Amino acid sequence: MSNFSGYIFLILAIILGITSNGYLKSTNGFTILAPTIFCIISITACIFCLSKAMDIIPVGFTYATYGGLTITAVTLFGVFKYQQIPNIYGIIGISLIIIGVILLNTLGKTN
Repeated sequence: MSNFSGYIFLILAIILGITSNGYLKSTNGFTILAPTIFCIISITACIFCLSKAMDIIPVGFTYATYGGLTITAVTLFGVFKYQQIPNIYGIIGISLIIIGVILLNTLGKTN
């Protein structure tokens, strides 16, 4: 497989991770069946895509990108869906995560 397919799997993993984690609150502690099944299926597909991406792209780069972008996007999801606005420390933390992902993608690549 090419690097391009690794990045496609990484993008799919990020999207599935955002979806699963974003809707996790609607499961009400896994007591509501439909959202629970949705979250289980989407996180399973996410892990599958993440493992396929790690076959092609270095593990540290893959997981750091996945984690950073998923955390950032789920935070934004919480802002728009649940009106959970982070305080200044949360905003600084998310900014540092974004800066870290950018640095990793531009300067921290391994062979």
